[in-house]
Amino acid sequence: MPTLTVQNLPAASAVPVPAGTTLLAALQAAGHDWMHACGAKGRCTTCRLLVTSGLEALTPPTAAELRYRAAGRLLETERLTCQARLPEGHITGRVPVALQLPHVQYSAE
Repeated sequence: MPTLTVQNLPAASAVPVPAGTTLLAALQAAGHDWMHACGAKGRCTTCRLLVTSGLEALTPPTAAELRYRAAGRLLETERLTCQARLPEGHITGRVPVALQLPHVQYSAE
């Protein structure tokens, strides 16, 4: 099964990403609290993940992600967890500092 590791989450372990599931849904199913102000509709960028390896394994960017890239609000190495899916393989990423939740203890690494 495809997996996602978020390096700066507490006890960063591989989160299984079932087929057809968004990264956000997989993170929530694994019990991680993850910012998503618009309710996972692709209307904001609060659920973004900075992908540090495996970017090519993700599904192509959605229209919403391309709009945010064109507007300069989403880097080429960032994906919206509510939009991106991982058909196979493994990716590694980080929660950007600006989007870290105050009640979660993130590591500096």
